[in-house]
Amino acid sequence: MKLGRVEFCHFLQIIALFLCLSGMNQAELSRSRSKPYFQSGRPRTKRSWVWNQFFVLEEYMGTDPLYVGKLHSDVDKGDGSIKYILSGEGASSIFIIDENTGDIHATKRLDREEQAYYTLRAQALDRLTNKPVEPESEFVIKIQDINDNEPKFLDGPYTAGVPEMSPVGTSVVQVTATDADDPTYGNSARVVYSILQGQPYFSVEPKTGVIKTALPNMDREAKDQYLLVIQAKDMVGQNGGLSGTTSVTVTLTDVNDNPPRFPRRSYQYNVPESLPVASVVARIKAADADVGSNAEMEYKIVDGDGLGVFKITVDKDTQEGIIAIQKELDFEAKTSYTLRIEAANLHVDTRFLSLGPFSDMTTVKIIVEDVDEPPVFTSRLYSMVVSEAAKVGTIIGTVAAHDPDASNSPVRYSIDRNTDLERYFNIDANSGVITTAKSLDRETNAVHNITVLAMESQNPAQIGRGYVAITILDINDNAPEFAMEYETTVCENAQPGQVIQKISAIDKDDPPNGHQFYFSLTAEAANNHNFTLQDNKDNTATVLTRRNGFRRQEQSVFYLPIFIVDSGSPSLSSTNTLTIRVCDCDADGVAQTCNAEAYVLPAGLSTGALIAILACVLTLLGICCNRGLGA
Repeated sequence: MKLGRVEFCHFLQIIALFLCLSGMNQAELSRSRSKPYFQSGRPRTKRSWVWNQFFVLEEYMGTDPLYVGKLHSDVDKGDGSIKYILSGEGASSIFIIDENTGDIHATKRLDREEQAYYTLRAQALDRLTNKPVEPESEFVIKIQDINDNEPKFLDGPYTAGVPEMSPVGTSVVQVTATDADDPTYGNSARVVYSILQGQPYFSVEPKTGVIKTALPNMDREAKDQYLLVIQAKDMVGQNGGLSGTTSVTVTLTDVNDNPPRFPRRSYQYNVPESLPVASVVARIKAADADVGSNAEMEYKIVDGDGLGVFKITVDKDTQEGIIAIQKELDFEAKTSYTLRIEAANLHVDTRFLSLGPFSDMTTVKIIVEDVDEPPVFTSRLYSMVVSEAAKVGTIIGTVAAHDPDASNSPVRYSIDRNTDLERYFNIDANSGVITTAKSLDRETNAVHNITVLAMESQNPAQIGRGYVAITILDINDNAPEFAMEYETTVCENAQPGQVIQKISAIDKDDPPNGHQFYFSLTAEAANNHNFTLQDNKDNTATVLTRRNGFRRQEQSVFYLPIFIVDSGSPSLSSTNTLTIRVCDCDADGVAQTCNAEAYVLPAGLSTGALIAILACVLTLLGICCNRGLGA
C-alpha cells in the first residue's frame, strides 16, 4: 500500500505526538521518585535527580579511570553554582565524582566475584552556602560479569568402583564442577562435561557429569583399574569458554566369574608309615582368579579307598586343601591310597553359571613308605597276679612282642628298672617270661606297674614298650591288734557290771570276705576279780567292772591282757594289753583326778607336834652318823 504526501505527513505528526507524550510520562515518573525538599523561609519547591542507570564492567584493565555514569540535578543550570559529593561503599577509594559535572569514574579494577554491587549516596550542594539543594539520594552501582573464572572440581580427584562385567550404561560416579561467574547473566557459568581420557571404556553425561560404563564385559582379571580425565567447560562448551579438569580413578570390583581349576589332573605324595595321626600329608590348591569371598572354596574327598584314613580341610587364609591322616598308616597292611578330591566355590553367582561349572576334580595318590618300626607287643597292657607267699623264681606270666617289619627281626626283652627300683621281678630276655626276684609283701605294695622293653636284635635302637600290672594276692600273714591306743579309766565309785571301755581291732591283711575278730581275756587274766570282757560278735568287745570299791591308794593302774584272733586260714592271734587307770570322778562319772595321791596324816596334830617329830628324826640321824665316824 502506498501513502500519499498528505497521508505521510499525518503519520509523522502522530509519531511525534506519541514521543512527546512518552517524554512527559518519563519526566513525571522521575519527579515522583524524588523526595520533596523543604527549605525554611522559602516556598516549597519540588526538585529531582537526573542520571542514567549505572553498570560497570568487571576486570577493566585500562590505565585511565573507567567511566561509570553521570549524576545531574535539574536544579543545576550549568552556571557552576552546584557541586556534587559522593559517599557510601567505595566512595573516594574506588569511585570518584567530578563535583562540577557529576561524572563518576572507577579508579580500581573490580571483581564481581568479590563484590557484586556497591551502594552509594549522592548529594547536590549550593557551592556558596554549602547547603543541600536536593535531598540525599541512594543509588547502586552493579558490577557486570565477564567470563573470568574457569570451572573447578572442588571434590576432585575422585575414586570410584564398579563391578566387573557390568552392562553398558552402568553408573559409576557423578562429578560436579562449579563456576564462580554469574549464573544469571549469559553463559559464563553454564558448564558441560566431556571425557578427555578413559575412552572407549567410559563415558560422561555432558549436562549431569554422571560417568557410565561404555563397554560390556570389562574383566577385572585382565585390567582392574582405569584413570579417567574429565573436563568441565563453561560457555556451554563453545569456543572461547574456560575449562577445568579432574581425574577419576575407577577400580573394577570382583565378581565370581572364574570357576576354580586344579593346575594338575593328578598328584602323588610319599608318606612314611610312622607319621602320627593328624599329621599333614599334602596341601593342594585349585586356582581361582577371583579374590575375597568370590575365591573361597571347600574341598571334599568324594571317592577312593582312603575315605576313612584321610580327611581334607580348607586353610581359610590360603584357600588350600589340607590332607591329613585320620588313622594310623601301616605299610605292611596297605602300601598306597587313591583319593578323588573336589574343589568348589562357596559363593556362586547365578549370573555367571554359563561360565561354570564352579567346581573341579583331581586325583591324589598317597604312597605309604616302609619304616623300620620298633617291636609291637601283643597287648597294650598285661594284667598278672601272684601271691605274696610266692617263692623267689616263681613264674608270674609271659609277655610277647614281634617286629612288624617284613624282616621280622628277633626280639629281646628287659625290664625298665626305673619302674622296678627294688628289683622285685626278672624277665627272660628270649621268652618274655616274668618271675619273682624277691619276696613280696602285699601290705607294702599291692600292685606293681612295670614297663617291659622289647628290642630288635638287629637294630637295638628300635625299642618297643609294653606295660604290665602285677597284682599281689593277699595271705593271712598279719595278726590283729588294737585299732588304737586306748586311754581307759575306772572310777573309784564304779559299780559291778559297769562298762568302762569298748575296743575294736585292725588287721593289715585283706581277706576276700572281710575280717572277723574274736576277743577274750588271756588264761592268766580270766579269773581276775576286777574286770571282765564281753565279745560283741561284731569285731568289737566291751570291758566291764566285776566289783566296786577301787582305791587309788591301794592300786592306781591295772593291766588287762586281751587275746584277739582273726578268721584267716590259718588264723593268727595277738595279745594286747589294755591299761586302766583308777580315777576320782564327779557325780556324773567324769574323771577328775587319776594320779596316785600321797598318804594324808590323820587330822588333829598341831604344828608343835610336827616340829617335835622332825627334831627326833634329826637327832636319830645325828647319833647314827657319830657312831659311824667312831667306828
